Amino acid sequence: MRRSLLPVLLLGVCFAAPWARAATPPQQPEQGPGGRDYKSAEVVKRAVGTASEGTFVFHGADAPARPRPVVIFLHSWGATNPGLYGGWIEHLARKGNLVLFPRFQEVNRSRPADASNLAEDLIRSALSALAEDANAKPDRERVAFIGHSAGVPLALNLAAGVSSGKVPAPKLIFGLMPGGIASNEKERGILLQDLSTIDPATLIITMSGDRDYLPSDRASRLLLQGATAVPATRKLFMRAGSDDHGFPAISATLASPGSPKADYDASAIKLPPDPPRDPKQKSTWRWSADMALSGPQTILTQQLGNNGTDTIDYLAYWKTFDMAAEAAFAGKDAAALTRDPKFVDMGTWSDGWPVRRLSAQLPKVEGQENKPEPGPRRRLNMAPPETQQGLSNFLIQLRS
Repeated sequence: MRRSLLPVLLLGVCFAAPWARAATPPQQPEQGPGGRDYKSAEVVKRAVGTASEGTFVFHGADAPARPRPVVIFLHSWGATNPGLYGGWIEHLARKGNLVLFPRFQEVNRSRPADASNLAEDLIRSALSALAEDANAKPDRERVAFIGHSAGVPLALNLAAGVSSGKVPAPKLIFGLMPGGIASNEKERGILLQDLSTIDPATLIITMSGDRDYLPSDRASRLLLQGATAVPATRKLFMRAGSDDHGFPAISATLASPGSPKADYDASAIKLPPDPPRDPKQKSTWRWSADMALSGPQTILTQQLGNNGTDTIDYLAYWKTFDMAAEAAFAGKDAAALTRDPKFVDMGTWSDGWPVRRLSAQLPKVEGQENKPEPGPRRRLNMAPPETQQGLSNFLIQLRS
């Protein structure tokens, strides 16, 4: 009996040994972009608005000496709980930013077609409510948008509509895994506005993950091409790559921007109740099929809640945004970012092997993208004209 178990035990040791010796991925940097050198130890978590039209607000517990940069976080469709992105929100708030998380969707009650207008109203109301708040202290001159999935086209719609005065013009739009774009009014998704009105000084960065990257790549190109007033030097097309050199592996999935943290769950942040409705006022609300989450949207939201906070958060998303925001607020362009090797660096595994770096490309200028297609290959008669004429006469004589 003991002899029969010996091969099984040896086999188990053979399989376990590689994992025990596997290289581990890099952790959060001690300082710098994406790092843990925070300005504040505690984060204030509160909300403004009402239960059906509210914005979650996060900032450090300190009293800032100067106004805080404003980061407006636009969630994916269905991910209305800030707790799904809690780790990133905490990082942003402790770094000194004022983070606004407008809940522009009520699941099973809101249509994607209405999301842009609702988000615009929520942001305006929140900034108005916080304008005189000495601890929040928003700086309307330093504003950045972060969007995830459907939140990315929503971010560009908001930037295109700043002339209304409701939302300040962002210096940076940072979009991860863009998606959820409708091609017409009857299709489910966010219908794009005229993106040519986006301020030319805006820095626009989109990033896809190499898992299911094709839809995100198409959406990225559509958004970058639509912002025609923004020069190519202020646009950046990026991709995060997976890496299984060690354990746990680094995986750039659609849900990888999620960093769940219970402290930021919506249930722990009380929103004021809605005012009582006038019974004489007739309701105009009508249910439509696009109010319900689709299968992929439901799966993405569930995956966000099960996602861990790891290397790809620290170095691909948090660090990249921190560096991009600093550059955008200083008036630098995307080309300046690409010249900094730290921008795409992902550190090294514990055995010294470099983690797969980010890719970052400036979009091609007009004229490079539309190269003429090569025509069909054919033989060219390079004989002199007089020889060609002689051959023609010879063939005519043969036919006659």
